[in-house]
Amino acid sequence: MLVEKKERVILGIDPGTAIMGYGLVLEKGNKMELLSLGVVKLNHLDDHFIKLQRIFEKTMGLIETYKPDALAIEAPFYGKNIQVTLKLGRAQGVCMAAALSKNIPVTEYAPRKIKQSITGNGTASKEQVAAMLQRLLNFKETPEFLDATDGLAVAVCHSFQKISTSGGKSKTYTGWEAFVSDNKKRVK
Repeated sequence: MLVEKKERVILGIDPGTAIMGYGLVLEKGNKMELLSLGVVKLNHLDDHFIKLQRIFEKTMGLIETYKPDALAIEAPFYGKNIQVTLKLGRAQGVCMAAALSKNIPVTEYAPRKIKQSITGNGTASKEQVAAMLQRLLNFKETPEFLDATDGLAVAVCHSFQKISTSGGKSKTYTGWEAFVSDNKKRVK
């Protein structure tokens, strides 16, 4: 018989080869609190393999510091430039490899799914996502880069996918309005 864990740490990553954004949340029952968010600046490095090494090292550092129970990562979008898409895929793969090497489950989310789960709008701007996260997690400071809140958004999106009802069954919401109506005490 599996015992459901009462607390869970989720690491969310927005992979990038210029700037990688990350955020960590702690779930306590049906509440969520911000643990950390930030960016790893890589645009000063010319060598792509050095960038991948730094991404791996930072991801491992976050794993060692916060001991997450899950990694949620943004899937690379499909752009017109195949080289950019390849580099993003490599950055994503390095993050996944770090988590998998520590037996941490990995879940991938499309950018549209992340925006939809945070704001109710799959085409929301980075600024709209950041503003909603500030309200949800009750933090005032605006990160220097929106990539940090993008990483945090992935973690929060993952948390929303696993919210349990009182019967212990997983519940999926069709949009922000449905979540708010079921969780009035959690949303201020």
